[in-house]
Amino acid sequence: MTATQAWLERLVAHPTVSSDTNLPLIDEVETALEEAGAVCERFYDSTGQKAALLARLGPDAPGGLMLSGHVDVVPVVGQDWTVPPFSLTRKNGRLFGRGTTDMKGFVASALALAEMIDVKSLAAPFWLAISYDEEIGCVGVRPMLEEIAARDILPDLIVVGEPTSMRLGLGHKGKMAFQVKTTGVPRHSAEAPLALNALHIASDFISGLRKLQDEIEARGPREPGYSVPYATVHVGRLTGGTAVNLVPDNAELLMECRMMAADDPLALAEQVRKAGVAAVAPHKERFREASIDIEITGNYPGHSIDGDHPVVQAFAACLPKGGKECHVSFGTEAGLFAQALDVPVVICGPGNMDQGHRPDEFIEESQLAICDTVLAEAVIRFCASRRPLASHVPKQMHGKM
Repeated sequence: MTATQAWLERLVAHPTVSSDTNLPLIDEVETALEEAGAVCERFYDSTGQKAALLARLGPDAPGGLMLSGHVDVVPVVGQDWTVPPFSLTRKNGRLFGRGTTDMKGFVASALALAEMIDVKSLAAPFWLAISYDEEIGCVGVRPMLEEIAARDILPDLIVVGEPTSMRLGLGHKGKMAFQVKTTGVPRHSAEAPLALNALHIASDFISGLRKLQDEIEARGPREPGYSVPYATVHVGRLTGGTAVNLVPDNAELLMECRMMAADDPLALAEQVRKAGVAAVAPHKERFREASIDIEITGNYPGHSIDGDHPVVQAFAACLPKGGKECHVSFGTEAGLFAQALDVPVVICGPGNMDQGHRPDEFIEESQLAICDTVLAEAVIRFCASRRPLASHVPKQMHGKM
């Protein structure tokens, strides 16, 4: 078992589902990093039961390399696992366990590398940013990121290690999540035409969203590299009513928008709001109670960076030859880092998201081996040189939302 695989075994053994504490894992990781010579700092959530961890090896100086990864995982309840989800299982060149791909494999590689480094050899800092609650909206990285920005910690490059099969990821979509509540007027279903069905208002709203989706597909910003190269509007849940013979006066739906980096989130939210106004307007004269309430419950920005950026090219030189650039449709913390720090950010990590979030999640041992090689080369390239790579790169070339 390699050092990375040994670390992965230790990380998987911690059931860090977002609803539970991650402190035992953070304790173990922080102890190991401090023994390796790192300076560590925790950033707790409001309950004190979760923490993000920022670690620095090498000098407290500008430039260098930052690796970002989250250690929370999605639940296993209701999934049909054939191996223990929180115990690493090796089988036919694959390592099974919750979080192996998303994304404890990358974190394990980074930790193994940190323990191998001769800190005195580093001319620029090597940073590890380990966060929590990414799976519920990139929550845990934000307090840590605010502090990083306040201290003007500006690495030459940030690598967010979400699974890309070790391909160079140049972007991801952003997301806005909405909770929508509709209010009608109740009555016995025998007199339904005299009432206002809240579910009907919700249905009309959904019809408006489908028209909005058609407009986005026809005229919205596009970016190549995605399976769906434009913004999407999606309703995932609709609830309302208590009995078939009662007209419901309340309904609720949960929806989201997935946006390109070039999209204006505020403009898209306004279009959603207008669809809500249009759904209620025909009923306001007859039913004063008719209403729709639309609340944004979570959001994170999209991200896009030019593959020809010189710092991105410097990292690309560490990757296996012949690999293709990619964009990922799922969300990551890359957009938040780029927005807050205005430094180049890429997405690159071992494994494929096709294996993430599923029963019998696994990662190929070969993917971890490639990751180990790439990260070691990146540390040499970005942290061992005494000439920070980004020192002469114009700020306007850095990746932005």
